[in-house]
Amino acid sequence: MRAPMMRSLTMRSPLVRAAAVLPFGLGALLAAAPAAAAASPSPALSGSAGTAPVTTAGTTFLTATPLPAGRTAAVSASTGDYLYWAFAASEGQTDTVHVTVTLPPSADRHGAQTWSVEVFDGLRRRQSCTAGPQNAAADTGTASVSMSCALRQIRSWAEPWSGDPLPGTYYVRLSVADVPQQDLGLAAQVKLQVSAKGGADNAQPEGGELKAPLVPPVNAGSTAAPDATAAAPSAKPSAPASASAAPGTVEVAAPAEPESHWYSGLFSGWNTRWYWTVAGGALAALAGVWGYTLTRHPRGRRPAGPAPVPPQAPAPQHPQYRS
Repeated sequence: MRAPMMRSLTMRSPLVRAAAVLPFGLGALLAAAPAAAAASPSPALSGSAGTAPVTTAGTTFLTATPLPAGRTAAVSASTGDYLYWAFAASEGQTDTVHVTVTLPPSADRHGAQTWSVEVFDGLRRRQSCTAGPQNAAADTGTASVSMSCALRQIRSWAEPWSGDPLPGTYYVRLSVADVPQQDLGLAAQVKLQVSAKGGADNAQPEGGELKAPLVPPVNAGSTAAPDATAAAPSAKPSAPASASAAPGTVEVAAPAEPESHWYSGLFSGWNTRWYWTVAGGALAALAGVWGYTLTRHPRGRRPAGPAPVPPQAPAPQHPQYRS
């Protein structure tokens, strides 16, 4: 009886040793976890690149550089260029644009400069500023200028005739309004920041809501995905997708054929201009004849002979000449 029992203990000895070592292994792992966490980069540090300043700027409305919320723009620009940025604003917000321009060295400048900042909405309408200097003038001894523009509160809806700011994309344009010709092209440093306060709870007026923003946030330089390609409108129903089409492909419907009428061939092709030229000449001739008949002097209506002299009464005779 003792021999089998000893054999069973000997066979189970590895399991017993593993069970005895397991608590110590778990304790070592738990003790090493904080050290490993401290050695590895934290998510906040790894995401710090999202707060890096934007170093580009567009030159037109279409190429405006998007400026995410909480980000600043630090750009090296040339004096005389137009700089464009775009940022999104929602209802109830009151946005303020702050711009600081570090001017070129005083030794390189030849006169005073005047910088200007403007804000446009999604329909490219210039929005008025409620506070802040939009223009800043600097003489040759000034090192930097600062400008700001506080927009009106973004409204949830507005009347068609009004120019109220609505939710959507807004564009910031920075330009130099007055600068000597010799100073064009000098390097300048621009720093721009957009701050917002308020939210949807402060939106005025109440009782209305915009169906969609004026312009969605732009993404300069990007192209639409192939799956997002919209199918062209077609008057005829499109053919069903073939079974051999690759998955994920988008089949674009054929364009609709233009309607044809009996007069379509007369006013199409190379002879169209001749028809219009002949018709215009005929109308001009008729208009000239009609105007001449209205303004010409009457002819052929005078009598053939002299007009008869009306009878005259006999002249009275003086009494001394009576016989």
